[in-house]
Amino acid sequence: MSGFKKRIDSFKWAFNGFKVAFKGEVNLKIHLVAATMAIALGFLFDIDRYDWLAVLIVIGMVLSAEIFNTALEHLADFVSIERCPAIKKIKDLAAAAVLLHAIIAAIVGIIVFFPYIIAYLQA
Repeated sequence: MSGFKKRIDSFKWAFNGFKVAFKGEVNLKIHLVAATMAIALGFLFDIDRYDWLAVLIVIGMVLSAEIFNTALEHLADFVSIERCPAIKKIKDLAAAAVLLHAIIAAIVGIIVFFPYIIAYLQA
């Protein structure tokens, strides 16, 4: 297989990963709704480029964390379909990472959008 063909295939597999994640994960859909709202607010308030960077970085962090969490859950379920305290601990840790990312994203959202909302309300 040529190097170019391998690159094309790797993109196909990555896009398939998106499809698998979006198809089966309710939490990812919730994060996507929140991301869409943040992007819409960004356009509505015409936020500056540094605010865009912050918003887009935290959106990427949350979505990536959720996809990693989903992959880890699938791997853990493959390794052991029975209830196992060690697997539960691993899944809980991965879920905590997603929650941490989501909390940080919410804080960034407040820091970025609060001044724009205040200025809008005072206009």
